Amino acid sequence: MEEFLSDYLPQFLEMKWDDWVKMLVMWIIGGILVYLAIKKNMEPSLLLPMGFGAILVNLPLSGVLTYGGEEGALDTLYGAGIANELFPLILFIGIGAMIDFAPLLSNPKLMLFGAAAQFGIFFTLGMASLFFDINDAASIATIGAADGPTAIVVANKLASNYTGAIMVAAYSYMALVPIIQPPIIRMLTSKSERLIRMPYVQKEISKTTKIIFPICITIITGLVSPKSVALVGFLMFGNLIRECGVLDSLSDTAQKVLANLVTIFLGITIATQMHYSKFLTGGTLLILGLGLIAFIFDTVGGVLFAKVLNLFVKNKINPMIGACGISAFPMSARVVHKMGLKEDNQNFLLMQAIGVNVSGQICSVVAGGLILAFFAK
Repeated sequence: MEEFLSDYLPQFLEMKWDDWVKMLVMWIIGGILVYLAIKKNMEPSLLLPMGFGAILVNLPLSGVLTYGGEEGALDTLYGAGIANELFPLILFIGIGAMIDFAPLLSNPKLMLFGAAAQFGIFFTLGMASLFFDINDAASIATIGAADGPTAIVVANKLASNYTGAIMVAAYSYMALVPIIQPPIIRMLTSKSERLIRMPYVQKEISKTTKIIFPICITIITGLVSPKSVALVGFLMFGNLIRECGVLDSLSDTAQKVLANLVTIFLGITIATQMHYSKFLTGGTLLILGLGLIAFIFDTVGGVLFAKVLNLFVKNKINPMIGACGISAFPMSARVVHKMGLKEDNQNFLLMQAIGVNVSGQICSVVAGGLILAFFAK
């Protein structure tokens, strides 16, 4: 009580009205994220930790942040897991263990959609460079990949001044895929295009092929984009654990326990960057807007690429699957599958959508590596 009266009470009284208003705004933002996670079931593993963390770090004189020479718990986690890129890389092992490349291996041309859907990254790079230094602009552009770990690694490697806002935007838009993508897809496609059926024929993919694939992708990516080796390598290592057939217990751990645990720590640690003094600024709001543009144009690039292909191919492609070329795995594939069923309850697009989605996962990491190759010192 004596410590409160002597140390904290005077600081409470010195806080400006403007600070209290900004804290209230952040509590509301945090509450909205928690609501979306619980009530709307929108990627709760991401939004719930971020929302609660946003409330936590915006409490007056919060002890979870470094204050008065005493290091806060969340700042410790940030330094141990995000500043050194440990959490994103470990999470990629879990994501790799979740991915089944069989739909992509059955139809390798789906990789083209993943490449086309990276258009938004480079489009936004040009726009962001009008407002920010080139390294900051390149970091902001990676939000469009809808790949939080890649965005974190690129922003850290390029020493961006806006790493916090980039992380928040990347993970927020990943979770908001069910809200953002459907209206864009409907705007770009006709009813007849959305009704196109794509019968899926599962080709027999040998175990040897599934084992060789992640190794080959790592080698090829390392030669083409050396800066992305860590990201691709951890992703493919996770997939190799899944496909090798002798590490089933490790595969299950990576997919469930490891991925869930790291996601929890990642989500609540990102919230350290959601303190009102950092978050409620013009620069942050501009980054959120540019990130949304990147996300939208990635979706546009994938859908329009499918529509162009339909001008030349006999077996028509449902353009909606092009939207899955972003790296929001497997959220985007689920969204497109549900949209297809809504248009026609016998139109099953899940496997094609998953194939495009996993190609987007690979291509987004390669795109991040190319950005690092161009701009990292």
